[in-house]
Amino acid sequence: MEIITAEQAIEAAKGLTFEKVWAALMENRLQIEKAQKHMDESHQKRMDEYQRRMEEYQRQTDESHKRRMEEYQRRMEESQRQTDESHQKRMDEYQKRMDKSHQKRMDESQKRMDESQRRMDESQRRMEESQRQMEKSVGGLGNTFGLFIEAMFSAKLQDKFNEFGYMFNTQANNKKFFKNKRILAEADSILENGEYAMVVEIKTNLSVDNIEEHLERITIIRQYMDEHGDNRKLVGAVAGGIVPENALRYAQKKGLFVIVQNGDSVEVADMPGGFKAYEW
Repeated sequence: MEIITAEQAIEAAKGLTFEKVWAALMENRLQIEKAQKHMDESHQKRMDEYQRRMEEYQRQTDESHKRRMEEYQRRMEESQRQTDESHQKRMDEYQKRMDKSHQKRMDESQKRMDESQRRMDESQRRMEESQRQMEKSVGGLGNTFGLFIEAMFSAKLQDKFNEFGYMFNTQANNKKFFKNKRILAEADSILENGEYAMVVEIKTNLSVDNIEEHLERITIIRQYMDEHGDNRKLVGAVAGGIVPENALRYAQKKGLFVIVQNGDSVEVADMPGGFKAYEW
C-alpha cells in the first residue's frame, strides 16, 4: 500500500463533496460485502470440499479397515481350519493306531480263547470218550451183576413169601403185559396163586425213584387184570442188593414188602409194628 503525506491527502481531498464521499463509502461497502460474500462462498466451498474429502477419507479408511478386518478374520478362520484339520488328522491317526492296536489285542485274545476252547473241547471229547469206555466196561459188569442179583433173589422169592402164608404156586420172571402188541408193563418177577398175585421189582441198588416207578407199574398191571376179568388181590414187593434206609422205610410206608440180602441168602426185611401189605 502506498503511504501519502498529510499535504497529499489535503490536496487529494480538494474538490470532494459529501455526496461523493458517501457514494465512495457506499461503493466501498458494496465492494467489501461482495468480497466478503465471495470469501464466505469460497470458504464454504473449501469447507464443503474438505468435508467431502474427510468423508471420502473416512469411507476409504472404513473400507480399508473393514477389508483388513475381513482379511484378518479370513486368515484366522483359515488358520483355525488348518489347525482343526491338523488336530483332526492327528486325532484320526491316533484313533487309527489305537483301533489297530485294540483290534490286534482283540484278535490275539480271540485267538487265545479259540485255542483255549479247542483244548477244552479236545479235553471234553477225551473225557466223554473215556466216560463211554468206562460206561461200556461198567455197564457190561453192571448188567452181569444185575442179572446175578435178579437170579439170586428170584430163586428164593417163592419160599420166602410162603413163610408168610401166601402159598404161591407159580412164579414167572421177566413177565410182560401187552395191549395191542404194545408192552404196558414188565415185572422182574410175579408170584401167583388163586387168591393173590405179587409183583416184585429187583434192583442192584434200590432207590426211592425205583419204588415210585414200581408203584406206577403195579397200578398199570391192576388195570390190565381188571380188563381181563382177573379179580385176584394184587400186592407188591421190592428187592435190592443194596437197600438204603430211606428206601426201606419209604417202601414199607407204601405197603410194599422189602427183600434184602443177608450173607449168601435173601430175606424179607423186618417190618415195623402195624405193617400191613397194601392190596390193589
